[in-house]
Formats: sequence, structure tokens, C-alpha cells
Amino acid sequence: MKKLYELRKNAKSSSILINMVIAAVSLFINGFGVYLTIQANLGAAPWDVLNLGMSKSLHILYGSASIAVSITILLIDILLKEPIGIAMFIDAVVVGKSVDFFNWIHAVPACDSVMTGIPVMIIGLFILAYTQFTYMIASLGCGPRDTLLVGLAKRLKKLPIGAVSIGLLGTATLIGALLGGPVGIGTIICAFATGPIMQMAFRTVRFDATSVKHQKLRDSFKVVWSRT
Repeated sequence: MKKLYELRKNAKSSSILINMVIAAVSLFINGFGVYLTIQANLGAAPWDVLNLGMSKSLHILYGSASIAVSITILLIDILLKEPIGIAMFIDAVVVGKSVDFFNWIHAVPACDSVMTGIPVMIIGLFILAYTQFTYMIASLGCGPRDTLLVGLAKRLKKLPIGAVSIGLLGTATLIGALLGGPVGIGTIICAFATGPIMQMAFRTVRFDATSVKHQKLRDSFKVVWSRT
């Protein structure tokens, strides 16, 4: 337990490197969860409606669209002066390209009915939840979208964070739909089931996300430079 705590502190270059690998592997598997929710063929999650809409309208890979969206959000996070960590950059690249990889190898065929689609989507959401846990324990930063949500909630103090989240997801879905992204019952399932499933998953591993102190990018650099 003590070693795990020391690892999460990211006080050594070796700890940062190990946690970068943990974050990257977690996000690669997270991408498989995203891939399953898409292959459920019931309509994609709100942010994936946008990614798939961009992919379709610009004739680019899903991963390229995902990276473009993630980098744009990351730049907004920086403009909002929200804390940025190394794992946010890993997140921006790995998840989208992981989905491209599973598409390339045709890992799972697209579902052709609601009866098969819903279980596949739920499995995908559980994979997302547990990999979110393993990604967060690396303590190297939250995802760009989560950071944006927190940043907006801080500035829109009169609105509860749930309302800000709905507004953000609604905007992503609307823009994605206008670009040709798939909207359906799966979009609603993802929007409303992701939170409860994640909470359930965190409870099974006794994980409190609020207890994680994420290391900022400049602090990670300080640790690395001080050890060179």
C-alpha cells in the first residue's frame, strides 16, 4: 500500500514513467469500451456523435476527428487556466487511435438489433468506468472534457454542474448530428447511464475520485528535470 501511495505521488521520474504507461494502457482499453458503444449501433455517446460526425463530413478516421476535438478542448482548458497534466495529452491521442485500431482489425461486428446492441453498449460502458479508475489513479491529470466541464462549472456558478454537463453534451450532440453523426436510443443510454455505472464501478473498487491529487504538467517537468 505504501509503494502504491508513493507511486501516486509522482515524486520520482520512474513513478511518472510508470504512471504514464498505466494511463496509456488504461486509455487504450478505454478505447475498446468506446468502440463497443459505437458497434452497439444504437446511436453513439454525445461526444462520439461529434467525433463520428466530423469523421463522416471530413472523410477522416474516427481517431483523427477525436484527436482534433480533444486538442481543441485542451486548448480551451488552457485558456480557462485549468490544471493540465501529462495524461491529458495521452488521452487526446490514445483513445481515438485505439478505436481506429479495433475498427481496423474488425474486433466486433456492428450489432443488427436492439436485443444485441444494448448488452454490447452496457459492457462498453462498464469498460469505460473501470478504465477511468485505472487512468485516474495515475494522478497525472483528468481528461480534457472532464476538465472543461469543471472549468465551465466554476465560471457558471449560478448553474449546477449537472445542468452545465447537460448543456455541454447537448451542444456536442447537436453539432455532431448536424455533421451526420449517429443519434439514437444509445445516445440517451450513454448520456444517462454513464454516471451511475461509473459510480457503481468506483464503489466496487472503493475508489474516491475526489481524493486523487493530480500532478500538473509543470510539476511533472520539475520532477523529471531535477532527476536528470
